[in-house]
Amino acid sequence: MNKNENIALHTLDNGLRLVHVQRNSPVAWCGLAVNAGSRDELEGRYGLAHFVEHTIFKGTKRRSSTRINNRMEQVGGELNAYTTKESTMLYCIFPVEHLERAVELIADLVENSVFPEHELSTELDVVLEEVASYRDTPSEAVYDDFEDMLLVGSQLGHNILGEEKDLRLLTSGHCLDWIKRLYVPSNMVFFSLGCTPADKVFRHAERYFGVLSHAKHGIRRKAPVSIEPQRKVVNLGLHQSHTIVGARVPGMYDDQRFAFALLNNILGGPGMNSLLNVSLREKRGLVYTVESSLVTFTDCGMIQIYLGCEHEKLKKALKLIGNTIDSLAQNKMKDRKLDSYKRQYCGQMLVASDSAEVAAMAAGRGLLYYNAVSTLQENIDCILSVTPEQLQQAAQQLTLDHCSILTFK
Repeated sequence: MNKNENIALHTLDNGLRLVHVQRNSPVAWCGLAVNAGSRDELEGRYGLAHFVEHTIFKGTKRRSSTRINNRMEQVGGELNAYTTKESTMLYCIFPVEHLERAVELIADLVENSVFPEHELSTELDVVLEEVASYRDTPSEAVYDDFEDMLLVGSQLGHNILGEEKDLRLLTSGHCLDWIKRLYVPSNMVFFSLGCTPADKVFRHAERYFGVLSHAKHGIRRKAPVSIEPQRKVVNLGLHQSHTIVGARVPGMYDDQRFAFALLNNILGGPGMNSLLNVSLREKRGLVYTVESSLVTFTDCGMIQIYLGCEHEKLKKALKLIGNTIDSLAQNKMKDRKLDSYKRQYCGQMLVASDSAEVAAMAAGRGLLYYNAVSTLQENIDCILSVTPEQLQQAAQQLTLDHCSILTFK
């Protein structure tokens, strides 16, 4: 068992790690967290990870795409997936009595998918429409272009969705090779959440996943090289400016990550009392939205501050962002004020943990990347341990002279 008595861990003989979160609910979750994303694609095959996520549902040696789609829907459940730059999540949500049905279906997809060419052709149109739709939304597209700019020269520095010229060249063989190389026990974690006893969950996992190959995965990742801060404006004829201000920060294994997580929340987290929301929106009405996000990878991370505003207000808004960060970088925050921000952030973490989806996915990612599942209290303790000095040091790495800025206007 894990340190938390509600979390059970097990490893199959083939190396597949299992985690079950015990929760009293008539609804359950299970799935696979795969250590494979867009950064693991070869040049000329950009978009493959996301394309496989779409097309893995299009047929196996045992089932047609229609039977796959209906398998969980017929009992009120759902089968879904998503892709990031470093991972893919393949999962089901379902009434708890249908756990074995869900486990068997996911195992069938991973072991027996055939990626029929006629299905790939149809799904390609869907993916290309998704690419076009995303590019038509500047407030979303600016994030991808900013990441490309900040991570230039690395495999992290290209769009997860891929580009049309590469997507049109993808074949069934490319998809099968991706699965064979990366969807292997040593590169995946099976996660489950529900009221079913852990030993029963693990028996189902053993039955359906125990036959998977013992092959080692073939990932070769290199950390992005350092770059000088960039400034770029893209004229698209928009009636508003969409801007990202941000910088590289340490990755998910660095001890500073908790200070950066707290700093991110203080600057532009979900609370309406975040420093930038109060300064730019509530007090001055300069922006219609401002928010900050922290993205961490295995070897680096990013803090990105997004703001949307009228063109003529951008310069003043950027100056205020710089002033806000400078104040945190130059002055240690008083203990009482810092404690207040910590309590708010920890409260948000508590509320988020009540979501079964969040808890299930977090267990899978935790075991995948840390080989352990942190409890909520452990994470809260890490946030509470951040000192004024650590917060100040984090802010010093985010001043505007360290930041890149990208504007769509």
